[in-house]
Amino acid sequence: MSKSKTLKIFSPYDQSLIKEIPMVGETEVENTLQKAYALFLDRSQWIPAYKRIAILEKVQALMKDQIEELTKIAAEEGGKPYADSKVEVIRAINGVKIAAEEIGRLTGEQIPMGLTQASINRIAFTMREPIGVVASISAFNHPLNLIVHQTVTAFAAGCPVIVKPASTTPLSCLAFIKILKEAGVPRDWVQSIITGNEAAEKLVTDPRVNYLSFIGSAKIGWYLKSKLAPGTRCALEHGGAAPVIVEPDAKMDEMLPALVKGGFYHAGQVCVSVQKVFVHESIAGKVAAEMAEMAKKLVVGDPLDENTEVGPLILPKEVDRIEKWVKEAKEKGGEILCGGHRLSDSCFAPTVIYNPPQDVQVSKEEIFGPVVCVYPYQVRDEAIKLANALNYHFQAAVFTKDLDIALDTVQKLNATAVMVNDHTAFRVDWMPFGGRDASGEGLGGIPYSMHEMTREKLMVVKSRFL
Repeated sequence: MSKSKTLKIFSPYDQSLIKEIPMVGETEVENTLQKAYALFLDRSQWIPAYKRIAILEKVQALMKDQIEELTKIAAEEGGKPYADSKVEVIRAINGVKIAAEEIGRLTGEQIPMGLTQASINRIAFTMREPIGVVASISAFNHPLNLIVHQTVTAFAAGCPVIVKPASTTPLSCLAFIKILKEAGVPRDWVQSIITGNEAAEKLVTDPRVNYLSFIGSAKIGWYLKSKLAPGTRCALEHGGAAPVIVEPDAKMDEMLPALVKGGFYHAGQVCVSVQKVFVHESIAGKVAAEMAEMAKKLVVGDPLDENTEVGPLILPKEVDRIEKWVKEAKEKGGEILCGGHRLSDSCFAPTVIYNPPQDVQVSKEEIFGPVVCVYPYQVRDEAIKLANALNYHFQAAVFTKDLDIALDTVQKLNATAVMVNDHTAFRVDWMPFGGRDASGEGLGGIPYSMHEMTREKLMVVKSRFL
């Protein structure tokens, strides 16, 4: 066997080396899969529900004792500002709590019998069983909370799980795996692998894997789905364009802070970040100008500084991409109201662009950076048509005080969730969450993931005494 490779973890802010960790190859990945599959096949090793609940309660307690440490790990490796990273950690703790509570809701139901002559003398019930081995491929932008969503859900549902964290942010995952072990998760029920894409592909496409949880690019997600073994279920979470419709009666003092937060949170590196805001022409200029003034005041810098509001992009090449896209928008007629330039190799100034053409990258694609575009419109249906024109359909929003207009817009926007008088990035972890069309398949949200990670079995009992 050749000398093992190592993965170097760099700070996205200053590119300093945080840590170097060993990577494993296909042999180790195969061993990991064998262990997980053996656990699933041996029902005597399945963990009773009450034990899973007790373990997850212990996990919560351990995480609460390590909030500061977990916050700093996430902020340093992922670049999300300290304050927002702390919110993520607290949210992750609550996610573990939700999963523990949901275990008791994984129930079946009685199926009526005796409705026909052929079905007399029978009683029938469904029950839910673990689906099998879960393979989880995670993303960088929520390095702790996504891992919770992709591992704790599987464990709570009774499935062995193997997780591959993002190569840029694996340290939060490894810290969480350590907590799981300390809390009493039996050996091999939750395993992490640090490996390359080729070995990871062999893992998720193996017929011993019954469920794939993937968070990442559409290109990779759809590719992996095309390679899955027959019968393997999957949930794919990709990006979105997060369109917002703003009517003339929108309450400005509530809307503007929400749009700025939703657009520049984590430097726009969220699949449901506010990116494209369609505003009625009577107020479009004012909305764009005030958003720009608020964006100018955001503190950009070191994510470990508690005053920082916008951190770096995950990699310098992403700054290059954003710079190129913004330059194109400007050259073709978009008005840069603020920002529009890099602040360093890792940070890009929060940017508001007014009315860029529809054929430039910031209008056609998911921006995934600290850039918000504002487009004026005359007729709401035309704005909705533009909002729906892209292949990405995830979460959207409408701001209006007219209930009829709100309901009509909710109906017409192509999205899995539409927020009324709130930004597109709103989420709580017990609600359904996911994209449609190019934006993904299946639903996340802890209760929904757990349900997907189980399958029904029907029991029919025949007796002459029934």
